[in-house]
Amino acid sequence: MDLPLIMVIATRNSGKTDEIRALLRDFPIEIRNLDDFGPIPEVVEDGTTFEENAYKKASFTARVLGVPALADDSGLVVPALNGAPGVHSARYAGPDATDAERCAKLLKAMEKLNDRRAAFECVISIAVPGGAALTYESRCEGEITRAPHGTNGFGYDPVFRYPPLGRTFAELTRDEKGTVSHRGKALNEVRKEFDKIRIWIRQQMPTIPRSGCASAS
Repeated sequence: MDLPLIMVIATRNSGKTDEIRALLRDFPIEIRNLDDFGPIPEVVEDGTTFEENAYKKASFTARVLGVPALADDSGLVVPALNGAPGVHSARYAGPDATDAERCAKLLKAMEKLNDRRAAFECVISIAVPGGAALTYESRCEGEITRAPHGTNGFGYDPVFRYPPLGRTFAELTRDEKGTVSHRGKALNEVRKEFDKIRIWIRQQMPTIPRSGCASAS
């Protein structure tokens, strides 16, 4: 009988963990995040692309904890700001800034700009301790509002308006956001292939040989 599959989400962000748990709730998998373990070193997210950072986080976490790990690297890309905040989205207003402070800095930077186009990008990496990984990615097009709206979600959700629904991500329910968001669409690809992913993980994970009992002569 197969043991339950444990996968660690390489984050301490409870909002991100809750979104991923909800999207994978129908599968036989035990989802944990870094808060379920003792202190481990922080990963330096110095990659120049979302893919590099996602893989760094997933592979490092898998190696340190010895179990499969899922990491996403997501960010907001604004053409009028030459692609900023981009891979620096989480640190855009400083390493200890709040979501509200990040949103405020973005709105200030775009105060006099009429081009409000923006896109959320997401890359998901699923890695095993040996270093192998699978990659999934997606993108969601939208626009930056002039002021925050809504109280749901996290990050830049209050200032990112999704035109087809006419609301910001922070005004959507979790299920609505999960259907259309960058992370939701990437995770939906994971959902579609999850049976194959489980097989791949079990093939990649090291096996512990059974020790037999020697009979007395």
